[in-house]
Amino acid sequence: MSKSYWLMKSEPDAYSWDDLVSEGEGTWDGVRNHRAANNLRAMKVGDQAFFYHSNIGKEIVGIVEISVEGIADPSDPEGKWAAVKVKPVRKLAQPVTLKAVKANPALEDMELVRLSRLSVAEVRPEEWREVLSMAGE
Repeated sequence: MSKSYWLMKSEPDAYSWDDLVSEGEGTWDGVRNHRAANNLRAMKVGDQAFFYHSNIGKEIVGIVEISVEGIADPSDPEGKWAAVKVKPVRKLAQPVTLKAVKANPALEDMELVRLSRLSVAEVRPEEWREVLSMAGE
């Protein structure tokens, strides 16, 4: 079974990479965009995602793994929105900035570039490898 790759954005002043690392496992919730929520629903345990600091930094800083899939968003009283649980895998050797991603022709079709407001985006395997290469891995 092949794993899928994703990119999950969080504002570091609200929930940062360091917050996730100190918790050990976090719930990815509060997503109120249908496409992003569908991406959350599509995630499977073992899938990996880039952890992206939005607003402040605007950079990919680490890799998380989906540890629990298909849960209802605990911040949604109506139970309509999706959530997952994630665990930190590792911090990237060096962060990859949004500016660097946009400047790389191999990543011009990446959802992070094309759908810049999407908080949970799909990442194709070749894009995953390219970002890891840019991070010095």
